[in-house]
Amino acid sequence: MYKTDRKQSWRGALSNRGVWWRACKLGLSVGFLQAIINQGDYWLNHAVSPMVAIKTLLTPLITFSVALVSAAATHVEKHRNDKK
Repeated sequence: MYKTDRKQSWRGALSNRGVWWRACKLGLSVGFLQAIINQGDYWLNHAVSPMVAIKTLLTPLITFSVALVSAAATHVEKHRNDKK
């Protein structure tokens, strides 16, 4: 019973538009900033290899994923506390 409630809570959080919006705003903005800091000099010097391009694309996706899980966990926790 508990696992079913838990799965439904996470499904509800991941289907919430606000959770995705928060993850996009925070995760992608921080990810792009990290990519600029870490790989920007390669792009400015036109020394981009395939590995640098992959790292540049993965950096925002990783931070977005972390922000999404964090926002969803916050949503789940908030709704659990509201039920008590």
